[in-house]
Amino acid sequence: MQTLIDLGIILLAYVFGSIPFGLLIVKLKTGKDIREVESGRTGGTNAMRAAGFWAGIATAVLDILKGFGAVWVAHQVTPDHWVHVIAPLAAILGHNHSIFLPERDAEGKLIRLRGGAGGAPSVGGAMGLWPASILIILPLGMLAFFTIGIASITTMAVALFAIIIFAVRASQGLMSPIDVWYGIGAEILLVLALRPNLKKLFQGNERIVKYSLNGWLRARREKKESGNQ
Repeated sequence: MQTLIDLGIILLAYVFGSIPFGLLIVKLKTGKDIREVESGRTGGTNAMRAAGFWAGIATAVLDILKGFGAVWVAHQVTPDHWVHVIAPLAAILGHNHSIFLPERDAEGKLIRLRGGAGGAPSVGGAMGLWPASILIILPLGMLAFFTIGIASITTMAVALFAIIIFAVRASQGLMSPIDVWYGIGAEILLVLALRPNLKKLFQGNERIVKYSLNGWLRARREKKESGNQ
């Protein structure tokens, strides 16, 4: 019976993670379909591109709650720590491949499930496993985002931060080594979702967020170059 309950928690986490908050927020604010804007993803970065800074922040906060909520519910229902770890991974999977966002071809065949890249829910999952992690991961993630200005790098970095933090704490006996596997699993899901971005990154064509230091410097350089022509 407990096994069925545990599987139900994981399935519920996937469904909760599938809720496309970015699509809903952008639709309500602008009437646009976020899937037709820039990367087409439903996460905070693309919501920011589609509907402005605060739309992006609201989307990111709600997406963080996906991962956190998955861990919180798992803690309330089961003592199995593996379920506590797998539930937020299921939320990330749902966020990246939402059951509510199927994409079909002209013949009606399912091509893929649309979604985000998983950065925000991965932060939420880490926060659920160790609440204080948000005080480390979020500032470091924001620093990376608003300086480097490349969303794909920031997204992959937050899971890497979780791996490092949890590994250090596990080595000190402060948390279970199982939690380290959460960071590893999250990183794998993020890298898989970001494969197109990684290709662009290696080609030097990845998007740079205009709100970042890198974006500002780039715009300033381009303006100076255009003025010298």
